[in-house]
This record gives sequence, C-alpha cells and structure tokens, in this order.
Amino acid sequence: MRGYFGIGVERMSKAMNAGSLFRTAHAFGASFVFTVDASFGRAEVEQADTSRSWAKMPYYDFADISEITLPKGCSLVGVELHEDATELPSFRHPRCCAYVMGPERGDLSIQMTEHCDHMIRIPTAFCVNVAIAGALVMYDRLISLEGFPLRPMTPGAEPTPLPEHVRGAMKQRTKKVNREPI
Repeated sequence: MRGYFGIGVERMSKAMNAGSLFRTAHAFGASFVFTVDASFGRAEVEQADTSRSWAKMPYYDFADISEITLPKGCSLVGVELHEDATELPSFRHPRCCAYVMGPERGDLSIQMTEHCDHMIRIPTAFCVNVAIAGALVMYDRLISLEGFPLRPMTPGAEPTPLPEHVRGAMKQRTKKVNREPI
C-alpha cells in the first residue's frame, strides 16, 4: 500500500492502554506512534508493549499541541464520538495521515479538534477502550485501502476476486536536442 499512517493519544493517563494501542499499531503496520500531554513516560509504555514496537518504529512524545510536527502532506484525523464527525464506515482514509484519540475518560481537547483536518467517529452507542477504538480505525483503514477481494453477497460464498492490474503501454522518453543552425 502506498502512503503511511501513525496513531497517537492526547492526555492519556494509563500507560497500559497506550502500550496496547501501540502494539496493535505495530501489528497493523503503523509508521509511527505518539503521545500528546501524556501523564506517563516512554519507559512505562515500553513495559506495557509486549511486541517491543518502540524498538521498531518511531515514538514521539509531544508535551502539548504546539509541539506536534507531522510530515508535509500528513493529515491529522481526530477519532471522537462526536455527532458532527464522519462515521468511520463512510470515511475515505487519507493516504498519509496520523490518527489521534482522546483520553480514557474524556474527549479530545477543543484545541486538538481545531488542529485536526478530519474528525471521524466509530458508530457505537458509547465510548470504547482507546486501544479497541484504535484497532477498529486501523482495521477499517486496512480493509478500505489494501485492495482485498470483494465480500460475497451470501454467507459462505467465495469472495469476488479483484481484476488483475493492467499496465499501460511502455513510453520512451526522447531527449530534446538543441540544434544550432549552421
């Protein structure tokens, strides 16, 4: 898949939840993880992350929103149970983005929601655990962008295979030669 994604949390208080989210991010192929204004340190997250994702992908610890630096062209996508947010099944994931989740017992800050390019919500009756919400978002990204075969119309039927990629004709570039009149 072209592009990349990262995932992080704002104002999180439980290192175990961050460790679980970051381990799941590692399993789904995240390029980086981050915290914003977390009340724990990296060492506590490392203890909670059994896949040692911190040794395999960058971990950024931003003190506040003003410190957040994302690569050029990287969209920030807030994940929040908010009525004006786009529901996850209807959301087109940006090719290059970072998802940010709110704290365990609260919402993304107003400053963070204003900083986001997109806001999405998981269509649940109430909030779920941060690591579970992150897993749902990453799974949705995977199935919507990876090009899996189409689901069958009836249970137990074979998936509809995707058509094979057809390459266009080869093009040769020609060099422009400056010819001076004689």
